[in-house]
Amino acid sequence: MAIPVYLFTGFLESGKTTFIQDTLEDKRFNSGERTLLLVCEEGEEEYEPLKFSGKNVCIHTIDSVDELDENKLQEMVKSFKAERVLVEYNGMWLIQNFYDNMPEDWVPYQNMLFFDTNTFLSYNANMRSLVVDKLSDCDVCVFNRIEKGFDTMELHKIVRASSRRTNILYEYADGTLVPDEIEDPLPFDINAPVINIEDRDFALFYRDLTEEMKKYKGKTVRFKALAATDPKFPDKTCALGRHIMTCCADDIQYCGLVSKVKDVGMVQNASWYIVTAEVDIRFSRLYGKKGPVFNVKSLVDAEPPEEQIATFY
Repeated sequence: MAIPVYLFTGFLESGKTTFIQDTLEDKRFNSGERTLLLVCEEGEEEYEPLKFSGKNVCIHTIDSVDELDENKLQEMVKSFKAERVLVEYNGMWLIQNFYDNMPEDWVPYQNMLFFDTNTFLSYNANMRSLVVDKLSDCDVCVFNRIEKGFDTMELHKIVRASSRRTNILYEYADGTLVPDEIEDPLPFDINAPVINIEDRDFALFYRDLTEEMKKYKGKTVRFKALAATDPKFPDKTCALGRHIMTCCADDIQYCGLVSKVKDVGMVQNASWYIVTAEVDIRFSRLYGKKGPVFNVKSLVDAEPPEEQIATFY
């Protein structure tokens, strides 16, 4: 039986404990399912189990990231006969540490991220990689303790630099909860006969293409790309893409997209090209799943762009 997992992430004193407490007091959510609550950090707020809507919650404290062991986590579920798992995750730990050690029958159901607006910009300036780590995977991001009149645009931009799919909520000091409704028009015309991608917009294009593949199927795109070739690639196949930096120099990686070229022998590894291609969505063993595949119409030699590392800013 699959075990649904609810992740609550954020830095210390960001409001995770209060939200989980309120959630477990709510009979609409906590209607009797045996629930294992894993607490990965200790803040000022403490849980009040007597206020939970039932005696169905087992709280287990995890003091070290080393305790995120698949066998230990599986044993906790078995010993309590838990039907679901809630995790108050430590904001200083990478999300991947949890996923790497999650038992196979645990299924991430929802990931909610909390930020105290009063400290968020400081965290973002000084611990950007940890902020991006949490933003890149969350379903919902909640900025709480906002004062009336606060301009949320900067918060919005920081979230959207990491994810276009995350829902953003603003919780004001008086308890009012307001959804983010700021529109994010793409910096290129997706309905044009040929979608021209400027160098500065490649990272946004790459993310939008990989997150919303279907809307690009059959479209023709033109962009500047760095080619990668390998004898192990399938016949008439190369990769075309750019190096992308998400938050800092340590996370720069080449983001190549599978590309079909009639004469792949003419493609030089590590060379720059102006690419014109039609987008298809199909399985490729280089992805190991369905993904965007470029059917290349033309490759024209090009000079490297001024900024060879693409960013979301």
